[in-house]
Amino acid sequence: MAFNYTFSNVTPDIVELALLCRNNGYFEPELYSKYDVKRGLRDINGKGVVAGLTEISEIVSYKESGGESAPCEGELYYRGYNIYDIVKGFTDENRFGFEETVYLLLFGELPAAGRLEKFKSLLAEYRKLPTTFVRDVIMKSPSNDIMNSLGRGVLTLYSYDDYPNDTSIENVLRQSLELIALFPLIAVYSYQAKTYYLDGGSFYIHQPVPEFSTAENILHLLRPDSRYTELEAKILDLALVLHAEHGGGNNSTFTTHVVTSSGTDTYSAIAAALSSLKGPRHGGANIKVTQMFEDMKENLSDWTDEDAVKDYLVKLLHKEAFDKSGLIYGMGHAVYSISDPRANILCGAVKSLSEEKHMEKEFALYNMIERLAPEVIAKERRIYKGVSANIDFYSGFAYSMLNLPSELYTPLFAISRIAGWSAHRIEELLLSGKIIRPAYKAVQGHNSYIGMPDRG
Repeated sequence: MAFNYTFSNVTPDIVELALLCRNNGYFEPELYSKYDVKRGLRDINGKGVVAGLTEISEIVSYKESGGESAPCEGELYYRGYNIYDIVKGFTDENRFGFEETVYLLLFGELPAAGRLEKFKSLLAEYRKLPTTFVRDVIMKSPSNDIMNSLGRGVLTLYSYDDYPNDTSIENVLRQSLELIALFPLIAVYSYQAKTYYLDGGSFYIHQPVPEFSTAENILHLLRPDSRYTELEAKILDLALVLHAEHGGGNNSTFTTHVVTSSGTDTYSAIAAALSSLKGPRHGGANIKVTQMFEDMKENLSDWTDEDAVKDYLVKLLHKEAFDKSGLIYGMGHAVYSISDPRANILCGAVKSLSEEKHMEKEFALYNMIERLAPEVIAKERRIYKGVSANIDFYSGFAYSMLNLPSELYTPLFAISRIAGWSAHRIEELLLSGKIIRPAYKAVQGHNSYIGMPDRG
């Protein structure tokens, strides 16, 4: 039997052994129903199996009334504060919001002005990589995948820490703040090294500016001339705020809880979370959205023709367009059904950026897809809950208008989500004391041992 595989170093021996894996790695999906196993820790309606308690954030997608559960407009709360109110607060007062969001997630309260300035100064102090780290770690082994470079950088920082295994709250907080401050540097410098060594481009290493926000520093570090507009920095800052935290059940945050519960060090726990986020089912969706729209624009002669757009969406679902996956990327979410509040917030900001960049036609196409896709999906698929645009639908467009390289889309997610991971790691250390160890139902029958001479 022939199978498709990509890499030239897969030998015939490996193919033969892989066939054994395939033959032994499958059983009837009906067994999940038979044993009442919630596949993916979610029920048929998409509700997650409750595996823990948290005070860090809350996602609301259903409301209870009269004993019945009904879908509602999505709500997201950081430490009990509605994300709409948080964003409106720093936007109305014309300041960057990511640093105070980090403070809120870690410490459970909104910081007063003086406390926030002191916190920002602390992050600025930590925004310095160890001497020779760029030369010895980042430049000597560049990778095409910046998430892998980021993970390697985090694990290597273990060796520069005098107290790497100390899991006291004080030490873990210190480690967390350092990682929050250093993630932008490791990610951007790794991209610059990749551009120079693997792509034949130029190599720029700018020092971070202490007075800059995280968003400003990212643009400063990344661009050769370090120039950016205020709106560009504010849009990136908003994206960081909206990605900073999303409950304890998302794959990378749950990974943080699971690995932390084993008692391991901060660097190992965060590297595990990064490995989870790297997966295209988790952190890489906004790249797919951008690529899907590029394919759409190439294949549609008139972006305003709703019938033609609908036909393309149907082809996507029928695996006849783009990557033949059968997905409309950016539509639907594991939790939200009627709306994703993060997408709603980002949509308005993206509209403003599209006007500054003279890309109103592209924004109109995104708007049309957001309106038409749920209708097409409902007609073509059997669905158990509503479908709406998620944050990935607009974040990829925002990053492309900011002229950010696609290699940094998922690392930007990590730069933001390290805030939530850190808060959840501390919460797990404070509240748990037990290793997370769920059960699996064995469905393999028992066999009698066969001696070597009798084996076929």
